[in-house]
Amino acid sequence: MSTSGPARPPKKDRREEARETARLMRAEQVKRDTRRRLFLRGGIGIGLLAVVAIVSLVIVNNVNAPAAPGPANMASDGILLGSDGTTVSAATTTALEADADPVATDQTALADTANIVMYVDYLCPICGNFEKTNGEQITSWVTAGNATVEIHPISILDRLSSGSKYATRAANAAACVANYEPDTFLAFNTAMFADQPAENTTGLTNDELASVAESAGVTSTEVASCITDQTYSDWVEASTQRALAGPIPNSDIDTVEGTPTVLVNGVKYAGSNSDATAFEAFVTEQMTATGGE
Repeated sequence: MSTSGPARPPKKDRREEARETARLMRAEQVKRDTRRRLFLRGGIGIGLLAVVAIVSLVIVNNVNAPAAPGPANMASDGILLGSDGTTVSAATTTALEADADPVATDQTALADTANIVMYVDYLCPICGNFEKTNGEQITSWVTAGNATVEIHPISILDRLSSGSKYATRAANAAACVANYEPDTFLAFNTAMFADQPAENTTGLTNDELASVAESAGVTSTEVASCITDQTYSDWVEASTQRALAGPIPNSDIDTVEGTPTVLVNGVKYAGSNSDATAFEAFVTEQMTATGGE
């Protein structure tokens, strides 16, 4: 006695099924290729409203960090910057209360961009090298609307600032800028690394940090007072502890183990910090990997 499996569809139906599969595959590849070309050429233009509407109720573990009120516009412990294709602006969020947990950025609202997340210490020379190599490129992507960048200033190198706690004071200055003039933050970040002190020095004074902020376009007199008073130094300690203890949302890593830690669409960059071509290839790879999904 013979047995048989399910009847095969007629040859005509099989041909049509094959054609449909091929069509879908071609369409998928077109989406990926278009996404890649748009990213490399510029001009996606995510729009300011898309940048603003991105905070979700994903709670970040507070790992018993000291209670400290945070700055405005850093609800995720970082500041998110994007553009409408011409002007870089920050996503605005309210300041967290001392006993509030941070919330993660909802990256699903940013599906057509490269989402770059950076954890940096302003005394870290490798961070400075990464910025020198890739900062202009990242700024151009963000300005064109092809990428967002979320910068998390943390403090892990106070021990290398001759007792001045420069890493904490610098991260506090960043929080002050984020709170009072968030749209200047990307320029401030660039200026901080352009004027980066060497390890095992006292670093910049608070007045000099205020001058760096001013050179980046900050006009608020409250920023200088915030820097002098170290208004957010306790928050810097708390947010640093959260980064070091994890979990790190929207990523393939559990904790920040050093700086710079750079993520693109949630994937950690493990290439050279002094090779702009390698970083661009990595960003393009992540954009292609997620295209059409």
